[in-house]
Amino acid sequence: MTYLPLIGILIVVLGFLLRFNPLLVVTVAALATGLSAGLDVEAVIAALGKAFNDNRYVTVVYIVLPVIGLLEHFGLQQRARAVILKFKRATTGRLLILYLLIRQIAAALGLTSIAGHPQTVRPLVAPMAEAAAEREHGELDDATRDKVKSYSAATDNVGLFFGEDIFIAIASILLIKGTFETHGIVLSPLQLSVWAIPTAIFAFLIHGSRLLLLDRSLGRRQG
Repeated sequence: MTYLPLIGILIVVLGFLLRFNPLLVVTVAALATGLSAGLDVEAVIAALGKAFNDNRYVTVVYIVLPVIGLLEHFGLQQRARAVILKFKRATTGRLLILYLLIRQIAAALGLTSIAGHPQTVRPLVAPMAEAAAEREHGELDDATRDKVKSYSAATDNVGLFFGEDIFIAIASILLIKGTFETHGIVLSPLQLSVWAIPTAIFAFLIHGSRLLLLDRSLGRRQG
């Protein structure tokens, strides 16, 4: 028994610690795992092709990776910052509330893959949130900049997590349904989806309030 194929885990951990592009890290880890397991390059690619046929969502990684890389190389983040600076009433909290609303509605419609951390938060939402904070409060220190980034990532998590349960044809709904059935409680996916709506509304209100408080805290920190 060899532990060499576990090198992919090490690559993921080190890549995230060093803050490399997450999509690049995951792709390299997958290739390293396959090669260290004794597969040749063609076999690894064939395995990825099979995964594509079995689950079409896998290919999103390999399509988005080069696109985001090229866009960032040619100044996507800088353009995002420039756009938000044109809106004088846009604050970090208001911007993130708008993204939360869009993310939650899209997830409720089953469109969970149209946004996310690698393809939306990192290249667009976080730079725009930072730019809004800088326009309102001047140059940000490292701690404040990290705080804005963390709220940007958290907003995506909240929007997706509480929005997707409203869509009946989602894995989380099926998991909840199966869990209830093991305890003798039979519920339809529609029933679960309907009762997910109040939770999603409260999640939006609670996190939206936290984002408005973020604006106030940024003002006190930079004041």
